[in-house]
Amino acid sequence: MVLDEIDKRILRELQQNGRLQNIELARRVGLSPSPCLRRVKLLEDAGIISRYVAVVDQAKVGLRLSMFARVWLTAQDAETIDHFIAAMRRLPEIVECYIMLGESDALLRVVVADLDDYRRFQATHLTRKNGIQNVKTDVPSEIVKQTFALPL
Repeated sequence: MVLDEIDKRILRELQQNGRLQNIELARRVGLSPSPCLRRVKLLEDAGIISRYVAVVDQAKVGLRLSMFARVWLTAQDAETIDHFIAAMRRLPEIVECYIMLGESDALLRVVVADLDDYRRFQATHLTRKNGIQNVKTDVPSEIVKQTFALPL
């Protein structure tokens, strides 16, 4: 699906507020409600809009730390990587997981309540049983920018 400027406007608006009513969305992008709703449905059907979520303030729910863990695996074969991926997908504390090209094999963003919580998590889950040989953890000192909106 090729996106035209109206599709991009729809996506920009929905990235800012996924609960926007169709009538208001149509007004903002310069369409009448029916064509706007059709376009949103096409964007959903094409998988461009994959889901709608609520963005929760992690500190307000007691998850004060985001830790970034650089991971080196025990091996580079498909079985080890697949086992690692399956294990990481099961852990709710891991909110982002990337297989990397470069120095480390994977990068994780782990959300926890405090440093003790992270230590327990690392000792329990970031281990050889999940295909992990080594972990280096980075602690951010300040969030400068965090967005979920893509630059359309």
